[in-house]
Amino acid sequence: MISTQGSPQTRDDAVPNPADAVEVAVVDPTEPAEAASADGDATSGGGATVVEKPKGPRRVGVLLVVAVLAFLIDLGSKLLVVAKLENHAAIKVIGDVVTLQVIRNSGAAFGMGQALTVVFTMIASAVIVVIWRIARRLYSLPWAIALGLLLGGALGNLTDRLFRAPGVFRGHVVDFVSVQHFAVFNLADSAIVCGGILVVLLSFRGSNPDGTVHQQAEKGDK
Repeated sequence: MISTQGSPQTRDDAVPNPADAVEVAVVDPTEPAEAASADGDATSGGGATVVEKPKGPRRVGVLLVVAVLAFLIDLGSKLLVVAKLENHAAIKVIGDVVTLQVIRNSGAAFGMGQALTVVFTMIASAVIVVIWRIARRLYSLPWAIALGLLLGGALGNLTDRLFRAPGVFRGHVVDFVSVQHFAVFNLADSAIVCGGILVVLLSFRGSNPDGTVHQQAEKGDK
């Protein structure tokens, strides 16, 4: 019987079938699992996983809008209370618990560190620079709001440091909201505190400014 080349009678098992070669090309055991992933997720070592999300538009505009609003509200309130309340009796808002009275503060927020005016001026300037650097990779809306509050508050108090008496870098900040048994503060301080709390909450939830979510990987054996 004469057999043609490639027939079952003459095929040598050592010679690969073209169909088998196609299967080997499709399923390559040496290919990394990460490269074969089609959902865009990426893993990193050290027991942590970074889940990538669609970044979408940058949120620098939101940050700037929030910062400008916080700054203008703080500046306007200070100009108003200095013109109307300074050297006058305190105005009761909620009995003796919350009052409005102008206090010139040479320290940090809530009257702390009054002998370190220049130091706090430098710290505020550094905070502004750091926020602006983060803004270049800012894609998260909540982070934009939080950083905007921090930036607006820092600019508000820095403006007092630069332009109010007794001089540049040594100016006293205008505080006017007095809470009984607590402190006297201004709206810039409030913006800084609210922004700081929001940053802590976002960090605790694993949210990053660039829009990714950092999740702690589950520990091995249960």
